[in-house]
Amino acid sequence: MVKETTYYDILGVKPSCTLDELKKSYRKLALKYHPDKNPSEGDRFKQISQAYEVLSNPEKRKIYDQGGEQAIKEGGVGGPNGMSSPMDIFDMFFGGGSRRRDNKSANVVHQLAVSLEELYKGAVRKLAVQKNVICDKCEGRGGKKGALEKCSKCNGSGMQTHVQQLGPGMVQRIQSVCSSCSGQGEYINPKDRCKNCHGKKVVREKKIIEVHIDKGMEDGHKITFTGEGDQEPGLEPGDIVIVLDEKEHDVFKRSGSDLIMRMELTLTESLCGFQKAIKTLDDRILVVTCIPGEVVKDQAVKCILNEGMPQYKNPFEKGRLIVQFIVNFPETIDPRLVPQIEAVLPPRPEYIIPDDADEVSLMDISPEQSSSRLRYREVYDDDDDRYAGGHRGVQCQTH
Repeated sequence: MVKETTYYDILGVKPSCTLDELKKSYRKLALKYHPDKNPSEGDRFKQISQAYEVLSNPEKRKIYDQGGEQAIKEGGVGGPNGMSSPMDIFDMFFGGGSRRRDNKSANVVHQLAVSLEELYKGAVRKLAVQKNVICDKCEGRGGKKGALEKCSKCNGSGMQTHVQQLGPGMVQRIQSVCSSCSGQGEYINPKDRCKNCHGKKVVREKKIIEVHIDKGMEDGHKITFTGEGDQEPGLEPGDIVIVLDEKEHDVFKRSGSDLIMRMELTLTESLCGFQKAIKTLDDRILVVTCIPGEVVKDQAVKCILNEGMPQYKNPFEKGRLIVQFIVNFPETIDPRLVPQIEAVLPPRPEYIIPDDADEVSLMDISPEQSSSRLRYREVYDDDDDRYAGGHRGVQCQTH
């Protein structure tokens, strides 16, 4: 149990989420609410980054789960002075991010939704991106030659400082981008501005790029187009960074190089054998056979070697296809058939019932009690994890 869930709610994940689920959620939200894409969502972007910084760190996450945001601040690992900059977190996550370096323009980061089939077979996708290019009419000057002046409002710094009175003897200094020069530190008289770029020195241009998705690439994989990003006068062009976003599949779930699927069986199939077909991600048909006499239990796990995901840059090597069996038991059985069924099944054990025992009835749990049932299940799961040393894994059975 966690004391509060605010940080989890900000990222749209459950308190029991894994680090991979946390990363995937942060990636989507950070790209969606980045100030370059949504200038009015700066506070939301900051909250997302702060929540991710705490929850992605096991030590901070434990402190937060036990005592909430206040415990993070009191522990000296949070708050305005303890948190990293939201942009720093974004840059670390995306490997350079979108901030401008000393001699290079900002990178342009795009998220590309891809299917599991595309990651399995490989694909080529065409993507239309918008980027800034230097205006060819004014050659990046923004207006006529000699029309550029130092902004008098910010004295060429590009930033303005406002002082706000918080109380007696308490003031707060707030820095913001200069509204007159838009942070450029330079000013051009409106009548001298370039009619093509309106004094901005750059114009928006649409570019079609081909994204080659190689077999075995994973969710979150970054594909970089060097020098294809935004242009600014006096700086090297930035890069276009494409981040792959794996869509959920109806049948298969990926776990590293393995694919996991569920296969439903009737009670007859689980006891008497079956033959079923599996359609692979490259449209082949695999036939799975269980011979009569081999019993497949509910929740049993088996695997097919070399039918998982291809390895990136080594596509001829594949992981496992892991199959979890779900046995659907019948709701009722005709009482007249019970003796016949019992005759072919192992004998049921005999129990001695004490004379003073009370007879009770088993009742179905109603949907209204489902939350209680889930709570009981979580308690048992926690116990199982503790007895197993806190580790669970899928073991593959081969025959």
